[in-house]
Amino acid sequence: MVVTSRQLPQISGSTWWRCRTVLPLVMGLTLLAPDVIALPGRNVLAAPSESVERMPRSFVAEAVARSGPAVVTLETSRTVRTAGVSGLPQGMLKDPFFRRFFGLQVPQASRSRVERGQGSGVIFDRQGLVLTNAHVVENTDQLMVGLPDGRRVPGQVVGQDSVTDLAVVRIKGQGVWPTAPLGDSDRLRVGDWAIAVGNPFGLENTVTLGIVSNLNRNVSQLGIQGKRLDLIQTDAAINPGNSGGPLLNASGEVVGINTLVRSGPGAGLGFAIPINRARTIAMQLVNQGRASHPMVGIGLSTVPAPTPGEAVPPGAVVRSVMPRGPGALAGLQVDDVIVAVGGEPVRTPADVVTAIDRSGVGQPLVINVRRQGQSLPLTVIPIEMRALQVR
Repeated sequence: MVVTSRQLPQISGSTWWRCRTVLPLVMGLTLLAPDVIALPGRNVLAAPSESVERMPRSFVAEAVARSGPAVVTLETSRTVRTAGVSGLPQGMLKDPFFRRFFGLQVPQASRSRVERGQGSGVIFDRQGLVLTNAHVVENTDQLMVGLPDGRRVPGQVVGQDSVTDLAVVRIKGQGVWPTAPLGDSDRLRVGDWAIAVGNPFGLENTVTLGIVSNLNRNVSQLGIQGKRLDLIQTDAAINPGNSGGPLLNASGEVVGINTLVRSGPGAGLGFAIPINRARTIAMQLVNQGRASHPMVGIGLSTVPAPTPGEAVPPGAVVRSVMPRGPGALAGLQVDDVIVAVGGEPVRTPADVVTAIDRSGVGQPLVINVRRQGQSLPLTVIPIEMRALQVR
C-alpha cells in the first residue's frame, strides 16, 4: 500500500521533530525519533543518551572520581649555575698573550640557566599538605601547584627525606582543598587492582590500570643504593612525570606514592612507596622538619636454600656488623640468622628493617637469632642513622 501525503496528519515542521508518535511511512519503515529508525522484524535500540544513562560506571571511574580531584601537578624551577674557565688564576686568564698561546677563549663569569621540571602529588590534608617524591622538589627555587579544577597556587616545601624519597609541600594561601582518602597498604595482596594517577610526560590527569604484582620489593634488588624502601610493584603504567602521584586501590584510596619505573630490560614494571610508610614519614616532616631513621648497623641477606631449587627458608642472615654500632654492642655476629624481632617472626630481611623502623630511636628491641643451632635473645637499642654514619 502506498500512502499519499494527503493521508498523513498535517504537522508543522517544528512540531514534526518534537513528535514521538509512530508514523507509518513508505516501504514499511517506522519512524521513532529523528535519530532512530526501526526495520521490520528487528528489535528497536534505545536512543544513545538513554543507553549511556543505563550503563553502569566502572569501578575505575568511581575510584578516580573519589581521589582524582586531589591529584596535583607540581611545576618546579631551579637555577643551575655553570662556571666559566676554572683552575687558573683570573689574572693570568685576562692576559691576551696567555689566552692566545694556549688557545683559550675570553674568560667569562659564571652563567646561570633556569631548569624546569614537572611531577605529580596528592593532597592528603585539608590544610593544603601535598605528598610527593623528594626528587621532584629537590633544590627547587620556585614551586607552583596546579589543581585539576584549573587553579594554580604557589607551594612551599615543608620537608624532604632523600632516604625514602618522600617530601611534603604546603599550598600557600587560603582555600578549600580537595583531599584523597588514605588506605592501608598492609592489607594489599598480590593481584589486587592498582590504579596509577598522575601527569606522565606532562599529560595531566592520566589514569592507568593494572594489578599489584608484588609486595615488599626492596630497592636493593633494583640496584639502587642509599635508599631505605620496600616498594609495591605494579604493572600499571608509571612513566616520567608520574613521580609523586598516588597509586589507588579499587575503592579509590591511596595505597602508595608512585616513585619510579624500570626502563630497559624488564620495562613495564612500576614501583610505589607503601602509604603506611609514607604517612609516617610525612607526619615527621610536618612536625619535625625531618624524618627519623633508626639503625642498628648490620647488613642482611636472605637465608640460602638448603639445595638449589628449594624454597628459601624464613629469616635474615647477618652478613656484616658495623664496629661499635648498636648491633655489635648487642652481641650480633656475622652469620647469625635473625628469626624474630620484637616477638614477631621474620620471613625476609625487609621484616627486620620494618620492625626496627617501627621501634624507633632509643627504644630497646629484642632480636632472636639462631647461632650454631642455638637460639639466643639479644637486646639492641637503635640509634639515628646520621649518628651511625659519623662513627
